[in-house]
Amino acid sequence: QVQVVESGGGLVQAGGSLRLSCTTPGRTISSYATGWFRQAPGKEREFVAGISWGGGATSYADSVKGRFTISRDNAKNTVYLELNSLKPDDTAVYYCAARLIARTMLVLTIPSEYAYWGQGTQVSVSS
Repeated sequence: QVQVVESGGGLVQAGGSLRLSCTTPGRTISSYATGWFRQAPGKEREFVAGISWGGGATSYADSVKGRFTISRDNAKNTVYLELNSLKPDDTAVYYCAARLIARTMLVLTIPSEYAYWGQGTQVSVSS
């Protein structure tokens, strides 16, 4: 079983920034296509951003384009999600997901495409 661990959530004011981290202890995260999803109370889980194996391709939801950035640091075995210009509508539990799929530029954007999920980290944005 692959463990996925998120960290970095918190409470910020509108316009502020946070950096979320995702790691797979004991596994090389660069071998996995990785994505971030979020789920607000009463809403379905939605795609936020994804990055391919090797980091050559990325994809973002329209609602976060230009504000959020997904990246990899293979030396630290970590995928990051930088959240800038945060809005109250960004308030949600943010989940990291991973799937072992190597040597491809494919970015996965649908929850069912991912095999492994973290427990989530809360991001709250006050107005």
